[in-house]
Amino acid sequence: MNKVRLPRLLIGASGSGCGKTTFTCGLLRALGDAGEKPVSFKCGPDYIDPMFHTEVLNVPSRNLDLFFAEENTVRYLMAKHGAQGSLAVVEGVMGYYDGLAGISAEASSWDLAGATGTPAVLLLDGRGKSVSLLAEIKGFLELEKKSHIQGVILNRISGMLYPELKTMIETKLPVRVYGYLPKMEDCSLESRHLGLVTAKEVRDLQAIIGRLANQIKKTVDLAGLMELAGSAEDLSFQNLELPAPLKESVQIGVAKDKAFCFYYQDNLDLLEELGAEIVPFSPLEDTRLPEGICGFMFGGGYPELYLAQLSENTTMRADIRRAVERGMPCFAECGGFMYLHETLKGRDGKAWPMAGVIGGESYPTDKLGRFGYITLTSQKETLLGPQGQGLKGHEFHYWDSTCPGNAFHAQKPLRKRGWECVVAEKNLFAGYPHLYFYSNLQAAKNFAQACLDYKKQQSCGKL
Repeated sequence: MNKVRLPRLLIGASGSGCGKTTFTCGLLRALGDAGEKPVSFKCGPDYIDPMFHTEVLNVPSRNLDLFFAEENTVRYLMAKHGAQGSLAVVEGVMGYYDGLAGISAEASSWDLAGATGTPAVLLLDGRGKSVSLLAEIKGFLELEKKSHIQGVILNRISGMLYPELKTMIETKLPVRVYGYLPKMEDCSLESRHLGLVTAKEVRDLQAIIGRLANQIKKTVDLAGLMELAGSAEDLSFQNLELPAPLKESVQIGVAKDKAFCFYYQDNLDLLEELGAEIVPFSPLEDTRLPEGICGFMFGGGYPELYLAQLSENTTMRADIRRAVERGMPCFAECGGFMYLHETLKGRDGKAWPMAGVIGGESYPTDKLGRFGYITLTSQKETLLGPQGQGLKGHEFHYWDSTCPGNAFHAQKPLRKRGWECVVAEKNLFAGYPHLYFYSNLQAAKNFAQACLDYKKQQSCGKL
């Protein structure tokens, strides 16, 4: 068992929309200004919040998810990435106790705080409330024997009311109040159907985060939060046994631009640890696939916002289709899956030609489809492994497909609902599920090995 010293905090909330992301970004900037070297994590499967963390910190942010991975794996990853900084800030997910299937606290912010021994600070929306905040805090403190909540911060309240609220809370409840933020309309972040718009789309993001950080320095006890972070117990974990690395390196192209930007950084890091070299490319801007790649990946994102540009890049579309037909391994999730269809329809009803790897059309719906965590079981041998292979992931999309595939069975945790999904062959995995490779390390190795096998076949002139 290994132990490391990692000062850390988890920022939870009473629910979504309370300002966790904006506060966390401001806190990260304020901690940096105070001389700390913060690193950040996101509880749960969300891609977009870590993008905001990365934009603020200029270092990658990582996900910590107790559905995707076992407790020791989460602690291992926290220690591994936490070593890059002097203090870690974990942004919670939804409400503090909200976990699997909406009926369990498993994989919630509370669960992560307990599994990692991280002190939690609850961010509460104070709009239209005063004394009732005490009842809200009391409920969070007492729902579980160990709430892990060490403090609260009051958001969107007046500076005149704050001193009296702080006194009442600390007099009647066993919790410390670490400060407040007033209502800051000029610091709100725009949303889209998958959540916040991506960090690179927010005009004046650095100025917004700067204003938040300056306010935090004025009305939040930053020194107190750093002291609380320092009180965290040493983080203990066992090293993971990764699959043996490839016998030689192989280049894997990864689509990265405004249309395809949703990736778990740990997935890409794992492929690199296994011997792959990640080569970014843009289906929007580049006219051809990168030379020398022996496999490629398409993450999720917003291809529906760039239909004309994607469709008009005919040389890229032709390259992709030809590469898959020749046997090059291809891994595509959600938005990447949509792009691989023959056509992709916009909300205006117009269908645009796409890569043509997947027969049929991806089309918009008026609701979120098959939302949430899933366990996938392969129904046959695929690019990622043998029949019966288990993987964990999640779905989050408003578009559907006339050809969703049936290579895997998806099962919702704690629910009876399940369905068939994913178009998969020995050189293809394409579907709406987003996968987390640490749920099955061998799947990542199998993909990387398939890319290396393709490289060898090409050099031997077999294709």
